[in-house]
Amino acid sequence: MLKGSFTALITPFRNGTIDETSFRSFIDYQIDEGIHGVVPVGTTGESPTLSHEEHKHAVEICIDQTNKRVPVIAGTGSNNTEEAIDLTRHAEKSGADAALIVTPYYNKPTQRGMYEHYESISKNSNIPIIIYNIPGRSVVNMTNETMKELFKLKNIVGVKDATADIPRVYNSRIDIGEDFNLLTGDDATCLAFMLYGGHGSISVTANIAPKLCSDFMNFCLEGKFQEATRINDLLMPLHTALFIESSPGPVKYAANKLGLCSSEIRLPLTEISNETKKIVEQALKHASLI
Repeated sequence: MLKGSFTALITPFRNGTIDETSFRSFIDYQIDEGIHGVVPVGTTGESPTLSHEEHKHAVEICIDQTNKRVPVIAGTGSNNTEEAIDLTRHAEKSGADAALIVTPYYNKPTQRGMYEHYESISKNSNIPIIIYNIPGRSVVNMTNETMKELFKLKNIVGVKDATADIPRVYNSRIDIGEDFNLLTGDDATCLAFMLYGGHGSISVTANIAPKLCSDFMNFCLEGKFQEATRINDLLMPLHTALFIESSPGPVKYAANKLGLCSSEIRLPLTEISNETKKIVEQALKHASLI
């Protein structure tokens, strides 16, 4: 069971290529600040604009730098099933602890199509697989009924739920079972998600506030929700500010303000506006990060 705060890592760039030095130091920073695990090359890691070679290299860098200090959940999703199999096999061979696989986007599969997509990946790998359900980006929304059937497969272990549908947490526990790993992908509703019985989060905010996020999650897991609420109040403006424009633009700007890496981002995403920069800076000050 994966529990705690897992950082949906940004991928630092410099002059158009992956900045390996910054990426390695950024991973060390996350671990030193107490984060419970890291997730390279997901949405926040700009996986859509990475070549296959860059994608695999970023996973390899992360696994090597982490050096088993915390779990690595590698993003290996694609709307091309064969491509997802290839990326998942690579993550497994490289030593990742689990794979995060997004529901197929753009081609809008049915529930049956989604089931067979994950079934095929499961048959061709042994690594634990976490479903990434994010209908806001992928357009499709996997039902609990489909997840329940997938959970019967040998290595489908849980979901990153980015629906912000809090009652669904309760329904998932009841419909699928207490052993199904429930991780939220929505920072703003994380407190409620944990109150309803979640196990952790895959967080964008943790990129720039790993200690606050890990402390918050520790309190949640200990049932100390009054203390967790205090930290959540510090983080809430950040949770909002980091999504005013398309992620990871705002979080990369924040990371640059903290001296962690460049804010460079790949097209079709662009540098955030001056107005958004001011809002991000205000949120950083609210959390006492600057």
